Amino acid sequence: MALALVIIAGTVYYLLAFTPKNSVELYEKIHFADDYETMEKLMLEGYEDHVTEEDFAFLQENSPNTIKQLSVFEYNNTSYVVMTTPGTQKLEVLEVEELPEEVRNYFLGLPNQGD
Repeated sequence: MALALVIIAGTVYYLLAFTPKNSVELYEKIHFADDYETMEKLMLEGYEDHVTEEDFAFLQENSPNTIKQLSVFEYNNTSYVVMTTPGTQKLEVLEVEELPEEVRNYFLGLPNQGD
C-alpha cells in the first residue's frame, strides 16, 4: 500500500514539475532540450513525425519575437481562435476572433488527438 502511494505521488510530482503547462514553459523545454530525442518526449504519442530535426534546430537556434497561447474552438459551421495569457498561473482570455473560412479549413485539416 505504501509503495503504491509513493509511485502515485511520484507520478503526480513528475507531471506537475516536468510537464509544460503553458506556451512559455513549452518554449523553455524546447529551447533548452539537449537533443531532438528530448523534444520528442514532449510530443503526444503518435505525433512525433509532425516535427522534424530541422524544425527542432530552428527552434533552438532562434528566439521567438513573441510567444502566444492560442486555442481553436470548433462549432458546427464556425471556428474561433481564443488567445490566452501565456506563462501565467491563471488562464485569462486576451482576445476572441472568428476565423476566416480559409483559416478554419486549414485547422480542420490538421489531425486531431486520437485520429
